Amino acid sequence: MSALHKFLFDGQPVRGMLVRLTDSWQEVLRRRAGDAAYPPEVRVLLGEMAAAGVLMQANIKFNGALVLQVHGDGPVKLAVAEVQPDLAFRTTAKVVGTVPAGARLEAMLNVHGQGRCVITLDPQDRLPGQQPYQGVVPLSKGSQGDQREPLQQVAQVLEHYMLQSEQLDTRLVLAADDRVAAGLLIQRLPVDGKGNLAGARNEDRIGLDEAFNRIALLAATLTREELLTLDVDTVLHRLFWEEKLVRFEPQRPRFACRCSRERVRNMLRGLGRDESESLIAERGLVEVGCDFCGLQYHFDAVDVGEMFTPGQNQPPGSAAVQ
Repeated sequence: MSALHKFLFDGQPVRGMLVRLTDSWQEVLRRRAGDAAYPPEVRVLLGEMAAAGVLMQANIKFNGALVLQVHGDGPVKLAVAEVQPDLAFRTTAKVVGTVPAGARLEAMLNVHGQGRCVITLDPQDRLPGQQPYQGVVPLSKGSQGDQREPLQQVAQVLEHYMLQSEQLDTRLVLAADDRVAAGLLIQRLPVDGKGNLAGARNEDRIGLDEAFNRIALLAATLTREELLTLDVDTVLHRLFWEEKLVRFEPQRPRFACRCSRERVRNMLRGLGRDESESLIAERGLVEVGCDFCGLQYHFDAVDVGEMFTPGQNQPPGSAAVQ
């Protein structure tokens, strides 16, 4: 069963989380099986993004959707993971070309250096005029001179984002296959209490906290195979057997999609009557599929007529969903 485990290092300014998406991740892939299946490299990318999104949402406890996107100029135009406050998640990708075997982030999304990672926080109950918060980082990092070094892993991109946005040292280890999507996050705790009163700032401690540096080095020894195959207790014991951990009750991430027939109906209304009726004339049916869950919504001529005819005395539509 999918689970997220939070823990603290007792007496140290460091926190951690470990997530394993099992049944929930397999459900995502089941809905994209057969001809709709993503290439293996894209499945790994989406699995790592799903695990990372769950870790980030659980870390900030945000009352709204956390949307993690990477987009660029390669054969994968866009990959998205969305996580709700209750850790319900969904993912999708738009593949526009052939993905090379074994391709990593640069070859999939950052071929010409135009790749970007966007993290959006969309409040559940927006105040009037309130806009979602959005942070953007490139899929590369600065090196000597003006050159930029492409990053090859989602974990590296998100570590860079966390350092920029929160000024907090973060170590992230991600892995995914067709059975499990998993991730380990280790983060230095923000300055608080006496530190704040003394005027200390989070950025003042970047790279300088010995406890975090030591624990992060231990976390970095975790292999992909270990993260995908070992249970949580075994992973934590192998990595941190000399540390005293304070563990909390596990949370249960799950796959869930927010699509609905009413949302699709509103989208068709937005297209307008002429466009919708032209689709009926051409195909006899309007068919709209959800990119996240694969559910197909069907609207016939009666449905379309009902959308654009005022009043309640209408014959019932098909209400067709597959």
